[in-house]
Amino acid sequence: MLVDLTHRSNEEELMDQPDVKETDLQVALADIARVNRWLGGNEITIKAVRNLLKDRDKEQEYTILDLGCGNGDMLRQLADDFRKKGWKGKFIGVDLNEMGLDQAKALSTAYPEIQFAKKDIITLDATDFSCDIVICTLTLHHLSCDEIVKCMENSIALAAIGVVINDLHRSALAYYLFKVFSFFFIKGHIAKNDGLVSIKRGFTKLELNEYAKQLSTSNSDIGWKWAFRYKWIVNTQNNN
Repeated sequence: MLVDLTHRSNEEELMDQPDVKETDLQVALADIARVNRWLGGNEITIKAVRNLLKDRDKEQEYTILDLGCGNGDMLRQLADDFRKKGWKGKFIGVDLNEMGLDQAKALSTAYPEIQFAKKDIITLDATDFSCDIVICTLTLHHLSCDEIVKCMENSIALAAIGVVINDLHRSALAYYLFKVFSFFFIKGHIAKNDGLVSIKRGFTKLELNEYAKQLSTSNSDIGWKWAFRYKWIVNTQNNN
């Protein structure tokens, strides 16, 4: 039977379970980071951040806040990009998973410009962090529809320059291609399972546009990117 992707799934991912083993989570996060690098998924976020900063003073320090940072791979890639360009950056990763945060800290010892904190991305506000850009890569699909709107409103209030969302296109083609890809290239059972669940929890462009209509800004842009991603940029400069 073909998978039915008419509506977003509410199936939970294994990595979100409270009893997930630390070693299994480490393998899963490493699998996800490796796939994102191979398929260029993180580059979508990096290019979007570059674009938001392209006409700005490069001598100024910019703070990037990563919602649902996992093992910190996205922030390390961004920090590397800033270093190559000679830009000044401060990077903050927040997540609720302590085991993931422990792994992120261990992998980021060579990056003093990166820090991590245990925070709920649904309830973040300006008393927690203020930043220039909020990024959220492969995290929004973990949330319910109501939580997505709340998270986006909070992000818009936090970010002085913009918000960058990078998440999955819910597509049957993506689903079956991932099945084949994961058989050969993904080591752990969690990433194999959760990759498919994530696609089922992903989005259509129509759905993202509906979320955008509920926000306190009209300055947003949603576009499709390879491999089966949507890039959603919200310019917040006129909102703060």
